[in-house]
Amino acid sequence: MTGRTLAELGLDQAPRDHPLAYPGTWPADSALLDGDRLLPLERLVHDDGRVPVLAVGSNASPAQLQHKMAESGTSGPIPMVRTRVSGLDVGVSAHISRLGYVSASPLCSPTSVRELFVVWLDRPQLEVIDASEGVALPGGNFGRAWLPAPHVRVTLADGTALPGVHAYVNRHGVLHDGTGAPRRHPGERALLTELLGESAELRKLFGGTPEEFCARARADAELCRRGTRLFAERKWAVPSGLERYLRVERTGSLESGSSSPPR
Repeated sequence: MTGRTLAELGLDQAPRDHPLAYPGTWPADSALLDGDRLLPLERLVHDDGRVPVLAVGSNASPAQLQHKMAESGTSGPIPMVRTRVSGLDVGVSAHISRLGYVSASPLCSPTSVRELFVVWLDRPQLEVIDASEGVALPGGNFGRAWLPAPHVRVTLADGTALPGVHAYVNRHGVLHDGTGAPRRHPGERALLTELLGESAELRKLFGGTPEEFCARARADAELCRRGTRLFAERKWAVPSGLERYLRVERTGSLESGSSSPPR
């Protein structure tokens, strides 16, 4: 097998184990994740039984993907394709994860252009990622939505434009920046420093430092729920603007899951 290991590339730190590293280190370019190795990618479009899923947070971290797949006993390569995305930006999920971090979530931003990864998942892999995002749970934090072009434009390095892409939209909305505009996710340590500095209520629950926040959140699921309720009660959340695309999905459903819109 050719390619290099995630450890050799400095990509082996999963945010699930190191929450302050969220969203994890992303590859420098498109690649094929196969076990603990990144291999050269021979083509950019993989619509032969796979679906394109936009990664705005740790799903673009090879170590996080490997962790999720290994934990569920799922194997197989995952194409990771670097793309240029217009009409969308990366905000802050209005919930606190049991894994110890405040995650990223996509938001509608017509003037924004971002370099993000699309991961092409087969059915078992899609089921794993759906489950990790709580798609099928009544109180799950995320729903999987189909974001169609031209509202969200995903362009590959060779100029190919996808007709749309799946994305995980936070059902709680996204945090605002104090002015009513969605807050952008600056990386976990910077984000937690900002949030704790702005809220005595959060400091009372989670401590005064990012390290304390992560440790307390990972140790207490009910505390995470209390923090999430605090976001809602204090009206610190605003809509992402992508709610109109969100619909109830069965875990692993491919009804809207080729590279074409749902029927």
